[in-house]
Amino acid sequence: GAMQVANKNRETKGVTLLAIGCAVLQLALAPNVGLGNGRANFALVFTACVALSLGGRRGVVCGFLAGLFFDLSTTGPIGLMAFCLTVTSYVLGLEGRNRMAGDLANSMMLFSASALAVSFAYHLAMLLVGQASSLIDVLIFRTLPTAALSIVAFLPFAYYYARVRTSGPSLGGQGGHFSRRGL
Repeated sequence: GAMQVANKNRETKGVTLLAIGCAVLQLALAPNVGLGNGRANFALVFTACVALSLGGRRGVVCGFLAGLFFDLSTTGPIGLMAFCLTVTSYVLGLEGRNRMAGDLANSMMLFSASALAVSFAYHLAMLLVGQASSLIDVLIFRTLPTAALSIVAFLPFAYYYARVRTSGPSLGGQGGHFSRRGL
C-alpha cells in the first residue's frame, strides 16, 4: 500500500543522506584524523548502519558500493574493501530486521567485531600486496587504530539509530508503560 511506498521512499532518502554524509566524512575527515597508520572507515560505518537497520539485498549492495567508493578514494587495491564490506553487510544483515533500534550496546558490539574483522582482513591483504611492512605493523599500527577510530566514528550513528530513529510512533511497539516485564 501507500504506507510501504512512503516507508521505502523514507528509507531511500535516509540511506542517500547517510551515504553523502559518510562519503564527505571519508574524504574530508578520515585522512586528517589518524592513530598510528589507522584511519576511521566511514564506508564501514555506512555499511553497518544500512546492514543493521535494513539488512538483506539492499545492505549487501550498499556494502559493495561503499567499499568500492573506499577503494577509489584510497591507495589500496580496487575491490578489496568492496569485497570486505560486501561480506560484512551480508553477515550483519542476515537477520533482515532493524537490529539497531533501541539497542545501542548490541549495535556497538556487532560493529566493533566487524571493524576488527574488516580492518584485519583489509590490512592483511595490504601486507600481501606490499603496502604494509610487517604483521606487527598490520596488527598494532593499522588494524587496532583503524578499528578504534571506526568504532568511535560509529558511536553517534549507533546512538542516532538506537534512540532518535525509533522514537517515532512504532507499529506493534511495547504499548507505552505496559511492557511485558513488570505487568
